[in-house]
Formats: sequence, C-alpha cells, structure tokens
Amino acid sequence: MIDLEPATLIGASAFALGAVFGAISQLTGFCTMGALSDVVFMDDWRRLRAWMLALAVALAGTQGLYGAGWIDLGRSVYLGAPQSWGGAVLGGGMFGLGMTLAGGCGAKTLVRLGGGNLKSLVVVLVMGLFAMMALKGLLAPLRLGLERLTAVAAAGSPGPPALRAVLVALIGGGLAWWSLKDRAFRRSKPDLLSGLVIGALIPAGWAASGILGNDPFDPAPLTSFSFAAPIGGALSYLMTWTGATLSFGVAAVAGTIAGAFAAAALRHELRLEGFTGIPDLLRHLAGAALMGSGGVLALGCTIGQGLTGVSTLSPVSLLALPAIVAGGLLGLKRLEEGSFAAALKALVRSSGPSAAAPDGNHRPHQGNGCSG
Repeated sequence: MIDLEPATLIGASAFALGAVFGAISQLTGFCTMGALSDVVFMDDWRRLRAWMLALAVALAGTQGLYGAGWIDLGRSVYLGAPQSWGGAVLGGGMFGLGMTLAGGCGAKTLVRLGGGNLKSLVVVLVMGLFAMMALKGLLAPLRLGLERLTAVAAAGSPGPPALRAVLVALIGGGLAWWSLKDRAFRRSKPDLLSGLVIGALIPAGWAASGILGNDPFDPAPLTSFSFAAPIGGALSYLMTWTGATLSFGVAAVAGTIAGAFAAAALRHELRLEGFTGIPDLLRHLAGAALMGSGGVLALGCTIGQGLTGVSTLSPVSLLALPAIVAGGLLGLKRLEEGSFAAALKALVRSSGPSAAAPDGNHRPHQGNGCSG
C-alpha cells in the first residue's frame, strides 16, 4: 500500500473537491453576483435562495464536524487568529463592488475561465497580483495599519455547545426554511442541486484539511474553500513551484478551473470570449484590483467569508458578508443608474427591486450565469 504524505492527500482532495465546485457552478449557474442581480433587476430570488441554502448546509455540516470532535475550528484563521472588523467592512465592500465590475466573484471568474473566457484570465492575473500585493507587497503596510487600528481578539472557538446548537438552529434552520418554502425554488432542480452540493463542499473541505492533514507532529493548516488569497498563491506557486508545497487553496483553484472546463466541454459550451473594447477592459481591471486587495483585507471572498467563514460562526465573518452584499448592491445599482451618486440615492429611496435588467444580466441557467 502506498503511504502518501498528508500534503499530497490534502492537495489531491482539494483538487477533486474543487473540480466538483467548478462543474456544479458551470452546470447550474451558481453565482453570488448573479444571485444579487437576479433580485435587483428581475425580482427573481431563486439563485439567492440557492446561495442561502448552501450557507445553511455549510453551517450545519461544519458545526457537526466540530461538535463530533473531528476538526478543531479554533485552529482556523477565522477563530484562531486576531481579526480586523475594519478590514471586514472595508475589504468586504471593496470585494462586493469589484465583483460587479469584473462580472463575477473570484470563484465565478475561475469557472468562466474554465469555460474559455479570456476576460477571466486577465481578471485572475490582476486579482492574484493585487492579492499578493495586499498580503506581502506594496499594499501590505496599509492593510497591517488598518488591522492594528481595528483589531479584534481571536475568538478561539465557535462558543459553548448550547449556544452553537441555538445558532445553527436559528441561522441554518431559518435559511433552509426560507429557501425551501418557495415552490418555484423547489421546482428549480439546478438551484436546489447547487445549494445542496456547494454547501456540502464547505465541510468536505474542512474534513480534507483537518482529518487528512491531522499529523500529530506537523498538522496542516485547517482550511476550506476560499478564492481571494489562494488565487494569488496559485500564481506564486506557478512561478516558484520547485520545493513549494501544494496547499489546499491552490489545489482547489486548479480543480475549480478543471471541473468547469470538463462541464463546459461536456455540454459543448466551450467558447473563447474577449473584451469588447477599452472601457470593458478597464472595468474588469478595476474590478480585479478591488477583489484581490479587498478579498485579502476582508480575509476572504463571497465563498471564503460568506460560506466558509460564516460556517465557523466567526463574528467577523458575520460582519464581512453583509459588507460584501452591500458593495455588490451598490455596484449593481451603478450599472443601472450610471453613477455611484445616483446608485446611492436609488438604494436609499427604493426598497424594492427594479424590473429592468441591463444587457448581460439575464438569467437563465445556461452559460456562466453572470455578466461580463
């Protein structure tokens, strides 16, 4: 029997799980920005219900693993290290705005790249560059300064068992009920499937890194799906792979692209797509820069903070997710109104979604499901 190193097992598992993530996202149109745009522009809540169902499943599965003693969430970056509420709010807003400019979040960008979208290749490169700049480069001093000013002590754990049970029941149960009570959503098999599978991938990721990587002498970092910093890590790995260790995040990035490619090829949806002009290029560059730097500042993206982080019941993750949504709503309203000032006014005065949808934000599930 071949005795594989924990790092090899984790990398292989992350690649396989990432492939499932990419394939399901490609096949079903699972997309955070797409979910928000459906609500804002078409009053269609199905993809948002899928996203909330994914969160409910991720929360229940993650807390189940922790309650059973199979993983220690106190070792995760969300609970085991000091956090920054300022980074969560500012970085989350930057990321949410950036994904509307770039046509999708980091995860969706990888899925679109797997389907042959060359615009996504540019977004991945620029997003990864700015993520590394925020982690270790030119932008790192600014990030560290904000973290010092708005530091929050490490929580250490999700809380006592009774409190966890109540929170899982209230948050997870409430989101699952809200999602499944809608008949149109229950009849939408792609949405229902994406919510269940994407949600299950989050605890699967925790299990891969926490159980397979549970080396008593050299335990692997406990982590699950996230795409902001790992995209930067993937670019760094490609340039310095000699002697480098393949992390969960880097392997998941590669798997997501591969899974999306396989699904797109299977359905004959592979097609090359480029920029329509200079304004289109500049918009995507700005969005990529905001997502890369904002995602690192917020300690995660729509998946890394929205699903993975919230599944740990981290207070800062519960702060970052609304900030991402707020940034996304502002960006979508800017597309509709033409300026940020008009978008802010529209958000303040309007409590309901608009019926008009700009070109590229139409549903349905065919294709990548997001604009750009």
